Amino acid sequence: MKQFIAVVVFIFAGFSLVHAQQDGKKKIAIFAPLYLDSAFSADGEYRYPSNSMPKFITPGLEFYQGAQLALDSLAQTGVQLDVTIYDTRARWQNVDDQLDKAVKNGTSLIIAHCSNNELRSFADKARENKIPVINVNLPNDGGVSNNPYFVVLNPTLKTQTQGLYDFIKKNYSGSNKQIVFFKKKNNSEAAIKTMFEDAIKNTPGSAVKIKYIDLIDSFTVNQLKAQLDSNKQNICIVGSFDVNFGNRVIKQLASFSKQYKSVAVGMPTWENLKGLSKPEYKGVEIVYSNPFHNAKADKLSQNINQYFTQKMFARPSDMVFRGYEVTWKFAKLLQQYGNDFNANLTSKNYQLFTDFDIQPVLDNDTMTLEYLENKKLYFVKWMDGVVKQVL
Repeated sequence: MKQFIAVVVFIFAGFSLVHAQQDGKKKIAIFAPLYLDSAFSADGEYRYPSNSMPKFITPGLEFYQGAQLALDSLAQTGVQLDVTIYDTRARWQNVDDQLDKAVKNGTSLIIAHCSNNELRSFADKARENKIPVINVNLPNDGGVSNNPYFVVLNPTLKTQTQGLYDFIKKNYSGSNKQIVFFKKKNNSEAAIKTMFEDAIKNTPGSAVKIKYIDLIDSFTVNQLKAQLDSNKQNICIVGSFDVNFGNRVIKQLASFSKQYKSVAVGMPTWENLKGLSKPEYKGVEIVYSNPFHNAKADKLSQNINQYFTQKMFARPSDMVFRGYEVTWKFAKLLQQYGNDFNANLTSKNYQLFTDFDIQPVLDNDTMTLEYLENKKLYFVKWMDGVVKQVL
């Protein structure tokens, strides 16, 4: 942990030096919530105990660390860049002012780890100034329209639900299957069901028959069991982002798995489920989508893991790998295509951990380009505590 804190101190100490004007080099602006003003006093003293790191700081910091590792690797391969890091939680300058500064600096690419409140500012600045913005973390288009410069890497809910339906239709349709869609008995997640129904309407061919059931948070085993068929394989879709709700469904399905053969299918938030190797999950197949699945078996992932183990005494989070791969991919594309960079945002070149499938999103009525979005979804299957398959 002390080494981890040392990294933050280094960032703070060298923050004004991260950017150095170098003529002729392509300019990239990386935005992340680093909270440096919150973490340090005016004279540079760390505000928290030396062996601790507040949780609200870590996502942005880990993304920055991944990006910095990628920049170091790019420099070693001869790629010359002029990069500025912006702390979106800086007290002395808001995001809009930072974006204006990036534009005046002649930035060719903006990579943004942003919040929902900031999303539209990034999108508008991209369109106004014809500067590509890569939204690396939010599964949200922010209501963006007519904007070929805005890229959503984390697939939106609409894409997630369409991908989920396509996956179920391909893998779990048939007369020996029963498909049940469970959601919480409230209106907060009704959008998931609506989008799932829209996906069915928008998919060519015969529709898969689905039964929709509302459950209260404290539903019982008998209430769940009553919706299942002991003579068929039950495909139980959990249309909720609530991990605890999904976890309750899985455990209860497992409790009577000998009587009812079931598959639990959930949302990407199931990536946060812990202890899937425990006995209480045995007997039920668990499936969820994940747009950024990384088995970490490749050489580069192992090197990053080793670096963190030796230097930080910590394990790199998924956000570290995302910071690395996004910075590497789009910096390399910028170097290769130069002034034609924007026309090649959908290129599959320079993929590392994720097989990005960036496609134009069109308005259904006018067929005009709204924005660009990564459509790739991985589906992870667990069975009896082991990852059975990744599709």
